[in-house]
Amino acid sequence: MRPDRSSGRSGASTAAPSGRIATPPGRGGKRRPPKQRPPGEPADHALGRSRGGFTTKLHLVTDGTGLPLAVALSAGQAHESKYVAPVLNAVRIPRRGGGRRRSRPRTLAGDKGYSYPHIRRWLRRHHMRAVIPERDDQRQRRAHRPGRKPSFDRAAYRRRHIIENCVGWMKEARGVATRYEKLAIHFLGVLKLAMIRRLLKRLNTPLSHTA
Repeated sequence: MRPDRSSGRSGASTAAPSGRIATPPGRGGKRRPPKQRPPGEPADHALGRSRGGFTTKLHLVTDGTGLPLAVALSAGQAHESKYVAPVLNAVRIPRRGGGRRRSRPRTLAGDKGYSYPHIRRWLRRHHMRAVIPERDDQRQRRAHRPGRKPSFDRAAYRRRHIIENCVGWMKEARGVATRYEKLAIHFLGVLKLAMIRRLLKRLNTPLSHTA
């Protein structure tokens, strides 16, 4: 019988296939059962298609000085307006004199992506003042159907850059700017470590007008 020869190009054998697939030794031909997701892990692993590609979206809450208070994850295509309540419900600030921890700010600033009636109603129901500008389509609609214009504090909205500065600071960590973890719960742990690092830095550096 003539031995098989190699073509010298692709590296594959020139022998004709026998029509059978050999079973790897030690596996018995059985398929592995699907792995179960860890508790708290979303089905999409907080990954999805958006304009920026295959991304994860961070929903972050900070105080008035830029200290991160809570964070939530979602797939890149998820709308940020759906995560206002979950991320705010995760805020827990201890009081100096003890007692129930504070979880609601007096004022909440957000961009036009949060300008929806149900968000304004939710904030008003929880005694929070909304500092959110109207979208262009909402202003045009009100021009044809006059109604009550929502209040808007421009001076308070100018301080919204504080949260953008916090996001930029967190992205200085390579593990935050570029996600390497497959599981969302692991990436959330990386984000919380970055938040703890920020808090520890603030303890070592007193707050000033340049912070």
